[in-house]
Amino acid sequence: MVDAVERLVNLALFLAAARGPASAERVRAEVIGYPEGQDESAFLRMFERDKDELRGLGLVIEATPDGRYQLDAERTFVSGLDLAAEDEAALRAAAAVLLDDPSFPFAGDLRYALAKVSGTTDVDVPAAAHLADEHPEAQGETAATLATSAAARKRVTFVYTNTTGQSAPHSVEPYGLFLHAGRWYLVGRDTGRDEVRVYAVARMEDVTPNTARPRSADFERAADFDVSEYIGLPFQYGPGEVFDAVVRFAPPVTWRAPALTGGVGEMRSGGDGLLWHVTARDAAGLARWVIAHGPGLVIESPPEAVNLARSGLAGVVDEHA
Repeated sequence: MVDAVERLVNLALFLAAARGPASAERVRAEVIGYPEGQDESAFLRMFERDKDELRGLGLVIEATPDGRYQLDAERTFVSGLDLAAEDEAALRAAAAVLLDDPSFPFAGDLRYALAKVSGTTDVDVPAAAHLADEHPEAQGETAATLATSAAARKRVTFVYTNTTGQSAPHSVEPYGLFLHAGRWYLVGRDTGRDEVRVYAVARMEDVTPNTARPRSADFERAADFDVSEYIGLPFQYGPGEVFDAVVRFAPPVTWRAPALTGGVGEMRSGGDGLLWHVTARDAAGLARWVIAHGPGLVIESPPEAVNLARSGLAGVVDEHA
């Protein structure tokens, strides 16, 4: 069964290859993806939606006075693009590893881009990107839904399970997405809490965009919004309140501090090594992060994180004694 993305790509390629305008009847007969036996009114509604979506992606589809359709190639396709053979091979290889990765949420857009650049979506590279390492297919599908909602500025609802295992419904205005350490994250304003928060896509269930007034935006983002400002370390996401933490880097490992901290927080001289002052939301996550990147890293505060790290290490010792 042909999915919606494949049908749209087939329609785009058909219009690009057609010699002269094509009627809706010809589209229905020749484009793979329109269901056989579908009544005419249902086909026409689907065809109208498909044309609108392709136009939204930058394809210039014109209607002739006699009710046929054609693609304006000069205004649609890249002009003056002359790729060397090795450049085209590199482009197609990069596209291939992403198209074969179920966690990549923009496969449809990438197929359209390939069609516009080279007139085909065929790629043959036996590799995949593996952007997300936790439930990649679910993350990819959900991230695609959220990206579409963010672009259309439509509110979404979902059930979110936090790091303590508690689940609750949320209504969020999606501002943007980012990928970090094998996970997709959504940045958006939680309407119930009236604050901008970061949500791990892998912890979402029943993601549902608002379908009311589909051509009208539900919200507006601030003009200076920058999703990169919300990219942090794993322990900086979570349902808890923000707290200040201090982690000591012992002298033998201070050279690792810039790479591990990524410029987040503030490094200060602490006599015996460096003291890293950083904000966090998840004490258990901070303890896990420090243990995973040790030895040579020790939590100085807060006491809760110190105790969690000690008990975690004690549990490892007991397990392997």
